[in-house]
Amino acid sequence: MPAEWALEVMHKAPYITVSFTRPDGTAYGVPLSLASTNETVWYFHCALEGDKLQAIAAHPEVCLSAVSKCTPTIGPKDGSFTLQYRSAIAFGKAELVTNEAEKTEALRAISKRFLPQHMDAFDDAIRRSLHRTAVVRITLTAPPTGKRKQYDPNGEEMKYGRME
Repeated sequence: MPAEWALEVMHKAPYITVSFTRPDGTAYGVPLSLASTNETVWYFHCALEGDKLQAIAAHPEVCLSAVSKCTPTIGPKDGSFTLQYRSAIAFGKAELVTNEAEKTEALRAISKRFLPQHMDAFDDAIRRSLHRTAVVRITLTAPPTGKRKQYDPNGEEMKYGRME
C-alpha cells in the first residue's frame, strides 16, 4: 500500500511498537504512544534513563510497526482461518530532544492525540514534569510502507490498489 495509506494506519494505531538494538546487540521492542508533527517526525516520551535511551545512544536506528485493524476471520470463499488487517512499517533514526520548546511541542502533540479532552491541564502538567521527562524524536529515513488483507461484501479479497 502507498505511503499515505501507511501513514494513516500509523495515525490510527492505538500504539506503535518501536524496535531498538541494545548496546549488547540484543533486540528490544516496546509498544509506545507516539504522535507526529508532520509526515516524517514522530515523538514519544519516557523516563530520563533506561533501556530505550541506552539503546538509542548505541544504535539510533529504529523500526516502527503499527496495526490499526486486526480481525480474525474465516475466508469467505475457502473457509480458511485468516486475519483481516491493516499494518504499516517504517524505519527511522531516534535521538533525544534537548531543546525545551521542542520537548513541549512534542508532548503537546502526544497529549492532543491521546487526551485531547484534557488539554486545559497541559500547561500545569508541563510545569510540574518537563524537567523529569525525556522526549525522543524519530525521523523517518524513508516513507512508511503498508500491508492489508481485506474482503469486500462479496467475499472477494481486495488486492493492492483496490480501495473500496
